[in-house]
Amino acid sequence: MSREIDPRLMARLTANRTSRRRFLGGSVAAAAGLTLGSSLLAACGSDSGTSGSTTDDGGPASGTLRVSNWPLYMADGFVAAFQTASGITVDYKEDFNDNEQWFAKVKEPLARKQDIGADLVVPTEFMAVRLNQLGWLNEISEDGVPNKKNLRPDLLNASADPGRKVTAPYMSGLVGLAYNRAATGRDIRTIDDLWDPAFRGRVSLFSDVQDGLGMIMLSQGNSPENPTSETVQRAVDLVREQNDRGQIRRFTGNDYSSDLTAGNIAVAQAYSGDIVQLQADNPDLQFVVPESGGTTFLDTMVIPYTTQNQRAAEAWIDYIYDRANYAKLVAYTQFVPVLSDMTEELRKVDPAAADNPLINPPTDVLDRSKSWAALTDEQTQEYNTAYAAVTGG
Repeated sequence: MSREIDPRLMARLTANRTSRRRFLGGSVAAAAGLTLGSSLLAACGSDSGTSGSTTDDGGPASGTLRVSNWPLYMADGFVAAFQTASGITVDYKEDFNDNEQWFAKVKEPLARKQDIGADLVVPTEFMAVRLNQLGWLNEISEDGVPNKKNLRPDLLNASADPGRKVTAPYMSGLVGLAYNRAATGRDIRTIDDLWDPAFRGRVSLFSDVQDGLGMIMLSQGNSPENPTSETVQRAVDLVREQNDRGQIRRFTGNDYSSDLTAGNIAVAQAYSGDIVQLQADNPDLQFVVPESGGTTFLDTMVIPYTTQNQRAAEAWIDYIYDRANYAKLVAYTQFVPVLSDMTEELRKVDPAAADNPLINPPTDVLDRSKSWAALTDEQTQEYNTAYAAVTGG
């Protein structure tokens, strides 16, 4: 099913994905301190003097909730609807532009238990895990978020945060293979298809370590859920071999789309959300999670331990986890839902999205999609350095 895509929506989604995916997992450039010149959270200098939780008087959540989210990651009218339903005033900011930059800005205030100007923040999972390891997140109470039962079981039971005690998944996405059927002349199903001599010089891989190597590792019988120096290096060695053979045209970020559409690239590592949009104008483009598996990325809602309104933050999460409410967010962002059984509610809002396997994937696709374990700073540096020696990054 095809549909006309508003060019303004395309621009919003592309900008949104690029800002997150460029730095997911800590790129070499991010580690070197690359700045984007974007506005970040303003860290307040006053000491909160508490763990961040407000007094629980037994009544409903109230007051003001300060939310810090990525740009263009919220459906029109959603905040206003929450305010009407809850009576809570929301100070909503689109000022979370990059995980590493945000962390650099707030780590000193958080270490001193100072207010960072937000009661709820939406970092990518690897950053949320880092914050938790430092002891800088509050637990999310079961009573405060009864709709947590609607989470997908694979996310609820994830090793990064079993039971989702401190992280609440917000949006997810698939990392797999996209191909131009007119250029390949056949369907693509496996990682080995990337190395078909017929596609020599017309394959692109991601320059990001996690997005680039995760599916390669899975094809070798290893998993990014339990990475080691040996399994990562084995994947790097395979990419180096294919690059030396001239199989790989280039290593990319989000900038593979024009070459893929034109047929200059026959097969590319790709993000599902990109292909959702590109298929509207080019039905020859296909997306597949390789038979051996692909990877996912996940943005999460967390409550810093310096929060000034714990209960309002939990009320916000619970409102989002209502399937009817969440369907509006998915229809807007075009990302993969973190809630289970979303088809019926999504169809009420956007039938095309409900029927699109790139937005609402079947269970077997989700089962083949794995997420990276939280990496230490030492692992991040080691893996980045090894991969950059091949990619030139």
